Amino acid sequence: MMDFIFKIDWNAMITPGISILDKGFRALIIYLVLILGFRIAGKRELAQLNPFDIVVLFLLSNTVQNALIGNDNSLIGGITGAAVLFIINYIIVRFMYDNKKIETIVEGSCDILIENGVVKYDKLKKEIITLSEMEMAAHKQGFSSLDEIETAEIDPDGAISFIAKKPTQDETHYKELLSKLDDLNKEVRFLRDKLEKN
Repeated sequence: MMDFIFKIDWNAMITPGISILDKGFRALIIYLVLILGFRIAGKRELAQLNPFDIVVLFLLSNTVQNALIGNDNSLIGGITGAAVLFIINYIIVRFMYDNKKIETIVEGSCDILIENGVVKYDKLKKEIITLSEMEMAAHKQGFSSLDEIETAEIDPDGAISFIAKKPTQDETHYKELLSKLDDLNKEVRFLRDKLEKN
């Protein structure tokens, strides 16, 4: 019994169950399939996860585990798989940094969700974003309603950015006139009160 507790199977720990090359190809293929899957799923999957999306992500890691490691439970096999993923990620990110076309193909581009104050419902549907989700995102950025927004766009990473409507020159003049009229009303009331006292 004591022998079982203190025994270490160095051979099983160090000797991979499959070849290093096999492990590398498995990691590369799973990496590319997941990148493609997230690209097809859309930007929403990256930033605005609902409970269903979270469940899928948890199950996804378990689903691809066996395909990634194969018939291998060794320490060396796990380290090799992790190292290959880090190296692939480093190479792809470096390559995309120098090549904007590849970056656009892999990550996608921004989509305009509100333009000139008008909500583009076709874009919301494409990105699987409801109007209430848009309103919640706007509230988080300090807007009380979508009526205050001139432009909204969703970035490739799933973040939504908003630009407030700027008042036109006529609206600015109108507000200034109202302010001056209000000041005049206050002066007239003050003068009327003063005349009545005299």
